[in-house]
Amino acid sequence: MKKIIFYSYLKCSTCRKAAKWLEKKDLEFQLIDIVKEPPLVNYLNLALEQYSYDKKRIFNTRGKAFKTLNLDIYLLSREEIIQLLLSDGKLIKRPFLICEGKKVILGFNEIEYAKQFI
Repeated sequence: MKKIIFYSYLKCSTCRKAAKWLEKKDLEFQLIDIVKEPPLVNYLNLALEQYSYDKKRIFNTRGKAFKTLNLDIYLLSREEIIQLLLSDGKLIKRPFLICEGKKVILGFNEIEYAKQFI
């Protein structure tokens, strides 16, 4: 069975949908509150590598926390982005899922989850 770490925000309906999908498929996962405990630096680095074509992709751009930043993400260094994400878990795209410690999946897309887990 694949080891799944699932960073979620309890008030996020997309996170609840993703968790329900995983449970329905009998997939076990470690649930972590992304606000209380943002992803580890190595997971954020992994996400930045995987989504290097668009740094903004790992941000929750529709959230209030992001909208109040008034920053150009593309001008920030990798280190600055990581520090920013660690400062507020609500800035991170969620759900933030890590599979086997090697792959990050941002958001919930049933097709992408099915490809990864079934």
